[in-house]
Amino acid sequence: MEFIHEMIIPNEDLPFKLFMFEGKDGNYRRAKHWHRSLEIFLVLEGELEFFINNERFPLTSIDFMIVNSNEIHSIEAPNPNRTIVVQIPLHCFSGYFGEEDYVLFFKQSEECNLELAQLIARMYRTYQKRELAYALKVRALFYELLYLLVTEFMRREDNRGNIRRKQNLDKLSRITAYMKKNYAQDISLEQVAKEFGYTPSYLSRMFKQYADINYKTYLLNLRTEYGFREMMNTDHSLSDVAVNNGFSDSRAFAKAFCARYGCLPSEYRKNSREAAGT
Repeated sequence: MEFIHEMIIPNEDLPFKLFMFEGKDGNYRRAKHWHRSLEIFLVLEGELEFFINNERFPLTSIDFMIVNSNEIHSIEAPNPNRTIVVQIPLHCFSGYFGEEDYVLFFKQSEECNLELAQLIARMYRTYQKRELAYALKVRALFYELLYLLVTEFMRREDNRGNIRRKQNLDKLSRITAYMKKNYAQDISLEQVAKEFGYTPSYLSRMFKQYADINYKTYLLNLRTEYGFREMMNTDHSLSDVAVNNGFSDSRAFAKAFCARYGCLPSEYRKNSREAAGT
């Protein structure tokens, strides 16, 4: 397959992920990928092009795209833009559809669409200002967003072919969710396969087929992402960061970090703090 599974890690202080699109400077292309979370891209300035199941969706200012769970998509941003991205784990909708159900979220009336866009813009502005009790306000707006999505934008999937495809992708999504909870532990391919009732060879093939990556590399990338977050948000030593996130020692963390970010973690931390004036 020509698409990969994307890891989504929520903001440390929120139950979802909220950020400015990484392709904001233009000259950016994100290859075909998928994830289990619901994703919304709101373009404030500039333009983007989305491709979902090979269908093209151009976006311009004050327009948005809803990317449904397990929907294969790619993005092109040839020019600079300001785009807010919200990634919502499906468990946030728990209780509003059955475990075996598959739901889709679609754009609705102009009035509903504008309300959704305004909510996301307010969430991001509040999060960026970080005034007193900002996290409470962001969460309040987030629950307004969930309510709007469930009551106005959600529809159940009826196409059996689409359901079967999503069921296959869901298998791997559940496994990667388990790995996110246990990445700091010694979780081998054999252990995870046993946890889900698969053989190691079957689980290995699942990763190659649906994530376009092997199990070991996926786990390493996961540990590196969480290690990066701890390194940037705490004063912990790099040795502690390494051990806290499943690495054998700081050398193993440094090697994985260099492969992903192109420099040593100590250099990255130093440069970031100098740029911030701290």
